[in-house]
Amino acid sequence: MEPALIGTRLASAAIGPLLKKLLVSEGPGAGLVRKDAEVRLSGLVSFRGEKRTLTEKDVRKLAATLVERSRRGDGEPPFPADETEAVTDALAANLLALGDLDMDDVQAVRLGHRDLARRLRAAAPAPDGLSTDSVLYLETMTEWACLHILEFFTSRSTFIARSLVEQTRAQAELLVKMDEVIRRTPPAETRDEAFERRYLAHLAKKHGRLTIYGVDLHHSPDEWPLDTAYLSLEATSGEGAPEAPGRQREQPSVRADLALARHDKVLLRGLAGSGKTTLVQWLTVSAAATGDRPGGMAYLRGRVPFVLPLRTLTRHGERLPSPDRFLSAAGCPLTPPEGWTDRVLAAGRGLVLVDGIDEIPEAERGRARDWLRDLLGAYEGNRWLVTSRPTAVRDDWLAPDGFTELTLAPMARAEVATFVRRWHRAAGPDAAVYEQPLLDSLRTAEHVAQLATNPLMCGLICALHRDRRGFLPRGRKALYEAALSLLLSRRDRERDMGAPTGLVLDEAPQIQLIQRLAYWLTLNGRTQMDRAHAASIVTEAVPAVPEASAYPPDQVFTHLLHRSGLLREPTADTVEFVHRTFQDHLAAKALVDHWDIGVLVRHAADDQWEDVIRMAVGHARPRECAEILRELLSAADAAEDRRVRLRLTLLAATALDHATELSPEIREEVLRRTGEVIPPRDPEEARQLAEVGPLVLGLLGGPEELTTTEAFNSVVTASHVPTDAALVYLARFTRHPSLTVRSQLVWSWFRFDPRSYAEEIVAHLDPSDLVYTVRSDEQAEEMVRLGLTPRLLGIQSLVSGYRAAELLSLCDPVGLVLECFDRQYTFPPLPRDARLKDIELHLYGSEDAVDLTPLASLPRLKKVRVVGSVVGTEHLPPQVEVTIL
Repeated sequence: MEPALIGTRLASAAIGPLLKKLLVSEGPGAGLVRKDAEVRLSGLVSFRGEKRTLTEKDVRKLAATLVERSRRGDGEPPFPADETEAVTDALAANLLALGDLDMDDVQAVRLGHRDLARRLRAAAPAPDGLSTDSVLYLETMTEWACLHILEFFTSRSTFIARSLVEQTRAQAELLVKMDEVIRRTPPAETRDEAFERRYLAHLAKKHGRLTIYGVDLHHSPDEWPLDTAYLSLEATSGEGAPEAPGRQREQPSVRADLALARHDKVLLRGLAGSGKTTLVQWLTVSAAATGDRPGGMAYLRGRVPFVLPLRTLTRHGERLPSPDRFLSAAGCPLTPPEGWTDRVLAAGRGLVLVDGIDEIPEAERGRARDWLRDLLGAYEGNRWLVTSRPTAVRDDWLAPDGFTELTLAPMARAEVATFVRRWHRAAGPDAAVYEQPLLDSLRTAEHVAQLATNPLMCGLICALHRDRRGFLPRGRKALYEAALSLLLSRRDRERDMGAPTGLVLDEAPQIQLIQRLAYWLTLNGRTQMDRAHAASIVTEAVPAVPEASAYPPDQVFTHLLHRSGLLREPTADTVEFVHRTFQDHLAAKALVDHWDIGVLVRHAADDQWEDVIRMAVGHARPRECAEILRELLSAADAAEDRRVRLRLTLLAATALDHATELSPEIREEVLRRTGEVIPPRDPEEARQLAEVGPLVLGLLGGPEELTTTEAFNSVVTASHVPTDAALVYLARFTRHPSLTVRSQLVWSWFRFDPRSYAEEIVAHLDPSDLVYTVRSDEQAEEMVRLGLTPRLLGIQSLVSGYRAAELLSLCDPVGLVLECFDRQYTFPPLPRDARLKDIELHLYGSEDAVDLTPLASLPRLKKVRVVGSVVGTEHLPPQVEVTIL
């Protein structure tokens, strides 16, 4: 029989009164004043306790009645007839188990009739030998009995009151538990703030030190404090590649670390080693700072940085991360509160720094842009910076998404000097002694200065200089080889870059291929070539380079262009070297490999080939080196022009230092020929020697090895070579005992930058008997700025009256020389208590006589010498001696 049919039969019968007999009657109330304080089911059944009205035998009779009534009616019987007695006994046992359950009526109702029936069956003895129908019948009958019993419980007068009491108790317990949960679980806002403090501290520590990749020198530190070593560079908004070193910047520029203060979204391009990743570190540390930010960086206050180096995120082909995986994908060990990144970005407080679009395979860059666009569409108000090498993505790659494109500019000379000072400060006190010698080398060694145009190369030069105890390699070969090794292989390898372009080439095959481009450019007198022609040169050379021949030539060319760090695309269809010096170095290597000595000699008088020839000597083997030098001397002998003869002779002399091995006979011959023209014998020869250019500075002797005449002529030569390298040479003579030498130093001021010359020469001169001649307002400003107060001062008429008065007030000289080339001359104001004793006037251009009456007020004046026409001498005190020349 189906259980539903059993229920219908029982519902139609008067079984309620039968089951009600199982329970005792209770009075009103909740039963709270009972001795046991709780009413258990055992106290509610009528077959247990003091109020027992039924026996177990009565319960069995009740069960028999229920079984008998459920069997009435038409249809199939619910169980076999011969199992009636066993079923009745089992049902009675289930009902009697009601008195054994450890619960009260409220708990029983909460449990439900089915679960209550299962409890009863579990508490009663298990029936033995019943058929499946009998077992099913027994389960169903027990459930229907429990349903009626629970109905009785809920109709009792005490049930509602007890339910309210239980509910109140449960609510009180729940409140206590909730309070504890709240106490142990702070609000989301509090959790976010606590985590952000930990996260920002982690970023400040992780990114607070600067690493120079590729430097494995014994005496150089691996890392430097970022806040000490960082140098902010300029970024230009002009299109294309950055300007060449030394070229005047015409495009609008902005400090790179302030670009995000002006623009919410920036795509920043820069060459290898130009400082893109270091800028990302600086922005991160500035945003993470807890105190005052460095100059101008306060705009990052409250920003939360997310540093996303693409080379790390996609190293194993992973999908670019969603915001909830930003930290784990970037290797951050901290676990943020759930949804924290989303809340930060949704609030517009993020600083998203995506570093290195060029450092992922080209095929993945479109997917990276789609990923970035999805983020931009989902989150507004944040600041976004994306970095890339110049040629990795096309112009306007992110322009439709509102990105401003900027390009990091090469370091200016002042920035290089600042970098060197900060590098040595960061490297510790032991490095301090190497700072000034390196600054001098950067100014005297042009090949070093030409390399030092970005932080990567500046850092390499600093490390090499320190590792060699203050000496850079003589010649360029060792320095360039270290730089090439860093750029071509070690930098990407040590940054765990993998193979962004799909191929791996060692340093040597890359040099073999790139030097073909350098050879063609130099031979044709160019610094740029068509991109298609460059690709064809590489394609032609690839089969001869075994390691490269395993790859398609176009893929090899793309790798050299984008990953070597030596080449760049100033426009979409041209290629050039990032530094002319790398072109010269590799062209010299190619010329020596091909042994094109005739090409070298034919171009020896061309100043554009000087570096190539010197580096060719460095690459050449001893016999080849000797042949190059002999050919240079022979060409000098054959030259009719004295200037050409001097140039070729000095070129051979300067190339000596590049030779790794050379026969003594050749060296002695070159030195003998050089000694015939250096040091210069008279001022005229000194000026002719200066026409050779900076080449001559490395050959002029120092003050300790020259006679006074030789020192004077050497200073004349150097003073006619207006470069920074000349300043370093001239600075060696500032304490020279000869007044003639020191006067020449003062006289040469106008040929150089007023500030640099004042700081390095004028400020260090021995003032004994020396007249400091000032020719312009700029020079006067430098005298005032440096607080120089010489006893003897000369002022020419190009100095304005205001500057002359300011200078006289500061210096208060004992001797004064005033030169005038004006039609009308007026004395600059002189202090009435001036200590001036001697004054000399050169009135070359004055048409009218100059009145000397204003000099009558000077209390200490003794002598006046005049070249020109004067009046008013009768007003001077009688002790003043006036001489008209």
